[in-house]
Amino acid sequence: MLPRTTEKSIPSQLYLSFNIENIDSLFPGFILGNFAVLHGSTAVLPLSMLLCIRAQLPSHLGGLESKVVFIDGGNTFRLYDISYTAQFLKLDPTEMLNRIFISRAFTAYQLTSIILDKLPDVIDGYDSKLVIVSDMAGLFLDEDVPEREARTIFNRLTSYLSRLAEESRIIIVATYFHHYKSRQDVFFEAVMCERADVVASVKPSKHCQQFVLEKHPFFRLGKATFHTENLALTRFMEV
Repeated sequence: MLPRTTEKSIPSQLYLSFNIENIDSLFPGFILGNFAVLHGSTAVLPLSMLLCIRAQLPSHLGGLESKVVFIDGGNTFRLYDISYTAQFLKLDPTEMLNRIFISRAFTAYQLTSIILDKLPDVIDGYDSKLVIVSDMAGLFLDEDVPEREARTIFNRLTSYLSRLAEESRIIIVATYFHHYKSRQDVFFEAVMCERADVVASVKPSKHCQQFVLEKHPFFRLGKATFHTENLALTRFMEV
């Protein structure tokens, strides 16, 4: 059942959902053109991995029938989770992994180059409808990156990703983990959330996790709880 909406109409497009009952009742999913931010606890990582799998499914199973681009800013990609799930579903793990283009960055400058100089060509070459930018701000917290320079570049990147998602009609999901509280950390999180049209956070709650829809152009904002053990990827492949 869809949540009640604001006065804005809901576009009749395919949703890429998490396929988690409590979350889906609040947030049916992303649509092409979204620049989204998932931030908060490290539980956002398995959620982003889940999207990598679900995006590859055929449309009648809730997928995008698409390859995935995964830009790894914090060495966060979990190859084992993808392989295990593929085997569980009697799919070829190698084939599934081959449909995920992984580009790792080890410095803020490498991440900037990947996004600004290479990402459009990679999207076109892979005909991808989903891009994950994992731990986007972590590298910019490096003390070797001057604070003012980091802010200038990060502003540029988030603005660019927002335009790219809309103009290319793809879904871009950036994740942000809380590293340590600092003025710079708060700034990056605020910039990401300001640029995105969809923002959700994951926060620890008693014996579970809480998914909070904080910003959306037409769905009513709210909260949904789910149990941490439900993040096992095999649970969410059933439709």
